[in-house]
Amino acid sequence: MTERKLDLLAFGVHPDDVELGCAGTIRMAIAEGKKVGIVDLTRGELGTRGSAELRLQEATRAAAILQVEVRENLGLADGFFTQDETNLRKVITAIRRFQPEIILANAPEDRHPDHGRSAKLVSDAAFLAGLRKISTQDEGAEQSAWRPKYVFHYIQDRFIQPTFVVDISAHMDKKMEAILAYGSQFYSTDNNEPATYISTPQFLETVKARAMMLGKRIGVAYAEGYISEKIIGLKSFDGIIQQVT
Repeated sequence: MTERKLDLLAFGVHPDDVELGCAGTIRMAIAEGKKVGIVDLTRGELGTRGSAELRLQEATRAAAILQVEVRENLGLADGFFTQDETNLRKVITAIRRFQPEIILANAPEDRHPDHGRSAKLVSDAAFLAGLRKISTQDEGAEQSAWRPKYVFHYIQDRFIQPTFVVDISAHMDKKMEAILAYGSQFYSTDNNEPATYISTPQFLETVKARAMMLGKRIGVAYAEGYISEKIIGLKSFDGIIQQVT
């Protein structure tokens, strides 16, 4: 079994969730020298546009744009996955394989019901991954227990008051480039498939507008927001952004 210890592991229930929710944070972390990976829970096979095969190709392109260490897909059933032992063990195995310090996961409540269900699935798996009496194997080898220090949920379609926001001003262009890797899902003059909620040019503008709004809250150009399951502690005030008041 190949150990691939990561600093940050981002989960998305559908390919493109991570790009929409936390791609800027991923690029920021990588620019700081952190090792980052992505795990997609489903193939997005129920999406109106494109196909599971095409979305896999798009996810691979987006991963190359973001320059992540690894991207995997767990193959859960889009729209119908449940929080059962089988699915929990799949997520636990992924967490133990990569041993991330921090996990990023879908919003706890959102327009798409999969988002909230996956948020709880990943959060619960992160806790259970730390219980040594739960046995999992990866490539035939017994895995060690591992519990991430934090699980942070990125804000998606519906606005949820963030616990904290991350300055992604230097990485907004790469975020949008990664999103646009999904030509089947987002606006393109070359796509004649049925229109959807996210396929209009206006939707892409709202992605930018959300990042601008969150950035304004801390006095920067663009930001991404997160909900924390635990209180965030500081060792010093050096990392706090200096705001103009």
